Amino acid sequence: MTDTTHREPTNAQKQRTGLARMWHAFGYSMAGLRAGWHETAFRQEALAAMVLVPLSFWLGRNWVEVALLAGSVVLVMVVELLNTGIETAIDRIGPEWHDLSKRAKDMGSAAVLLSLLVCTGVWSAALWTALA
Repeated sequence: MTDTTHREPTNAQKQRTGLARMWHAFGYSMAGLRAGWHETAFRQEALAAMVLVPLSFWLGRNWVEVALLAGSVVLVMVVELLNTGIETAIDRIGPEWHDLSKRAKDMGSAAVLLSLLVCTGVWSAALWTALA
């Protein structure tokens, strides 16, 4: 005989639909951005984005160039948030050293590095073209 009186609590977000779901999802996203702001690397990238994204509208000659310039900057911030999420989840599991934890954190860090290289390459090419 199974006990049907005990049920696992459900995530309220899973029960929402339509505009209520979108509104709450927006709130969770804002909470994530606020949490990201407490990370030094994300804060530095966000401050750089405040300069580079408007600059992309001046430097880009058409919408594709603007999208590549601004998008590469935003990409760095997205990857940084994902990396921070990975690191936070690993730290939640426990502070002890484990090879798989190190591997996950190293891969997140490598993803940030690759996004920074893409951003640097896009901006270098655009500046070279504009100044040459």
